[in-house]
Amino acid sequence: MTEFITKRVASAKNDILSGATVALALVPEAVAFAFVAGVDPLVGLYAAFIIGLITSIFGGRPGMISGATGALAVVMVALVAQGNAMGEVGEQLGLYYLFATVILMGIIQMMAGVLKLGKFVRLIPHPVMMGFVNGLAIVIFTSQLGMFKDGGNWLNTGDMMTMIGLVGLTMAIMWGLPKITKKIPEALTAIAVVSAVVIFSGLDMPTVGSFINDGGGAGLAGTFPPLRLDTFAKIPMSFETLAFIFPYALILAAIGLIESLMTLNLIDDLTETRGNANRECLAQGGANIVTGLFGGMGGCAMIGQSLINIKSGGRGRLSGISAALLLLAFILFASSLIEQVPIAALVGVMFMVVIATFAWSSFRIMNKIPRSDVFVLVLVSGLTVIFDLAIAVISGVIVSALVFSWESAKRIRARKHFKDDGTKVYEIWGPLFFASVTVFNSKFDPKDDPDKIEIDFIESKVTDHSGIEAIFNLVEKYESRGKSVKLKHLSNECKTLLFRASPKFHNVIEDGVDDPRYHVVADPEEFKGK
Repeated sequence: MTEFITKRVASAKNDILSGATVALALVPEAVAFAFVAGVDPLVGLYAAFIIGLITSIFGGRPGMISGATGALAVVMVALVAQGNAMGEVGEQLGLYYLFATVILMGIIQMMAGVLKLGKFVRLIPHPVMMGFVNGLAIVIFTSQLGMFKDGGNWLNTGDMMTMIGLVGLTMAIMWGLPKITKKIPEALTAIAVVSAVVIFSGLDMPTVGSFINDGGGAGLAGTFPPLRLDTFAKIPMSFETLAFIFPYALILAAIGLIESLMTLNLIDDLTETRGNANRECLAQGGANIVTGLFGGMGGCAMIGQSLINIKSGGRGRLSGISAALLLLAFILFASSLIEQVPIAALVGVMFMVVIATFAWSSFRIMNKIPRSDVFVLVLVSGLTVIFDLAIAVISGVIVSALVFSWESAKRIRARKHFKDDGTKVYEIWGPLFFASVTVFNSKFDPKDDPDKIEIDFIESKVTDHSGIEAIFNLVEKYESRGKSVKLKHLSNECKTLLFRASPKFHNVIEDGVDDPRYHVVADPEEFKGK
C-alpha cells in the first residue's frame, strides 16, 4: 500500500511539473498562431486553455496536449479576412464567423467520433508516420527561426550571438541535467535558469512580453474566457452563412483530427500504451464547440508540446490539466512575470523537441526498405513542410495504397493441369480485385481450351465487384463457345453476389466440395452447422 501511494505521489509530481513546462511553452505558440490567424492573442490563449483542459479530462490519450495550432491557423486566415470584408470597417465580423466555424468544426469532429471513424488511422502506413514526424520536426524548427529576427531582419551580430548563447545554454541544461539527476524537470529548470540570467544580468533580449507587443497585442493579461453568445447576433443565421463557413469547418475538422490522431499514434509508440482514437475524436469535437462558444480560435493536438510533456515525465491526465490551469493562472494573475521569460529559453526547449521528434533512423534504413517506401517518406516530409499535414498524410496514404494495389495485382497466378477425363483445371492463387483483373483474364484461353473447364479459387480471394464482374464475363466467354465451366471454392459472399448477377450460376458453382484444404483456408463462419 505504501509503495502504491509513493508511486502515485511521484506520478502526480511529475505530471504537475511537466504541466508547468508545457504551460510556459504554450504561451508564445498560442500567441503566434493567433497572430497568424489575424485575431487577438487572447483568442489563441483562451483556445489553448479550453481545448487543453477538456481533451485532457475526456480525451482518448492521457499525456497528449492540445491547443491552438499553426496547421489550423493558416486555414483561418482566409476565413477571418473574408468575414471582415462582409462587415463594416472595424466591426471585426470575421472574428464572429471564426467562432461559428469552430463550433461547426467541433460538431463534425464529434460526428466522426460517433461514427467511429477514428479507427481509420490504422490505415496510415509506417513510412507516412515517419515522413509526418520528420516534416513536422522541420516545420517546428523553421517556425523558431523567426525568433532570431527583429522587424523581419536578422538580429545584429551582438544580439544574435547572445541569442544563440542563451538557446545553447537552455539545450545544454536539458541535455546534461538528466545525466546528473532525473528528479528535477530539465525543461522547467532550463527555462528558470536562462530567465534568471537574462533578468539579473539586465540583458536586453526578446521576451514573451515584447513578442506580444511587437505583434500588436495588448499583453498577456486577461479575464476568464467570456461566453460569446453575441456571435449569433452578429452574423445572420441563414443558409448563406452555412454555405460560407461549412467548407472551412470541414477542412479544419479534417486537419484537426488527422493531426490529433497522428500525434496519438506517436505518443502510443513512445509510451508503449494505446489510446482510444474514437474517444479522442469526441473530446476534440466537444472542446472545439466549447471554445467557439467562449471566444477561442479552435485547435487540436500539438505534437511539440505533447513531446515536451512526455519527455518531461508527464504521462497522466493531470499533466494536461495542470498545463491548462496554469495557463489560465498566467492570464489571470501572473502575466507580468510570464512576460519576462526570454524567448531564447522557449526556443531552446523547442529545438530539443525537434531533435527528439525527428526520426533519425530514417537515414539508416533508406537502403534497407523498398524504394516506394523511401519515396513516400520523402514525399510526406516535403508536403508537410510545403503545404500542411492533411495534404501530406492523405497524399502519402494514396500513394502507398496505389503501390500496394500494383504490387498485389502482379501476384495473381494460375496453375494449370488436366484431369483424366480431359477437364482443364485452373488453380487461381492471389487476390482478385480491380487492379488484378487484367492479369487474371490473361491467364485463360477460351478459344483453344477444351470443352470442360474447372476454375479453383481455393488459394484466391475475390475482394470486390470488379473481381465478381471478371468471373461473370469469363464464364460468359466460355459458354458462348459452347463450353462447360465449373467454379470451385468460392466464398459464400462471392457466391451470393454471383447468384444475384445471374441465376445460371447455380449450375456453374459447385457447393458440395469435399476437400480438406478448403476447410483450412476458408472462413470458419462458412462452416458453422456443417
